[in-house]
Amino acid sequence: MRALIVEDEPFLAEAIQIGLRREAIAADVVNDGDAAIEHLAVNDYDVVVLDRDIPGVHGDDVCAHIVADHPACRVIMLTAARTLGDKATGFELGADDYLPKPFDFPELVMRLRALERRTQATRPPRLEIAGVSLDPFRREVFRGGRFIRLSRKEFAVLDVLMNAGGGVVSAENLLEKAWDANTDPFTNTIRVTISNLRKRLGEPWVIHTVPGVGYRFAETP
Repeated sequence: MRALIVEDEPFLAEAIQIGLRREAIAADVVNDGDAAIEHLAVNDYDVVVLDRDIPGVHGDDVCAHIVADHPACRVIMLTAARTLGDKATGFELGADDYLPKPFDFPELVMRLRALERRTQATRPPRLEIAGVSLDPFRREVFRGGRFIRLSRKEFAVLDVLMNAGGGVVSAENLLEKAWDANTDPFTNTIRVTISNLRKRLGEPWVIHTVPGVGYRFAETP
């Protein structure tokens, strides 16, 4: 999952970003509405954590823009306002969820995961393919009943590959979904991460390279 955090309080924005990265969620940060719209134009985000009261383009207008131009992207709106009327307005604008400040970070993560599962209507709570089981809520991976300890980035890559349902995922798509905007697109980090992930999962290999195309997760090449 890749998220865009739109928050003008620098310390809060950084805290959310660090927290999401620890949960294997790639996260970019912008501090105003204009930058949010610019980032949305060039990156494919799964969800936007959107502060309603931000400089530049107002959060309400950013939300409306996402609904109109990026319908696959989900929005969790953040605000200090707590009244029912404020929440109703947020949902009327097209927000998928609404979280008043201050909030507990674990609740934000649970809501993000719930939105991800709801967006992918056919996705079960736990993914199980080729003897590998992945639980996105608990961030646990098992193969043949054996617990597999993964780094945050390895977990994020495995999540993307298993969600493809046996389809090929390009290196560009992996960068888009598992890394943030600061990643060098010419880095070999994808190849290294895939290699480490294969070793951790063990044989027979379930991550296969499709030359010139990308990677696929399946029992057979």
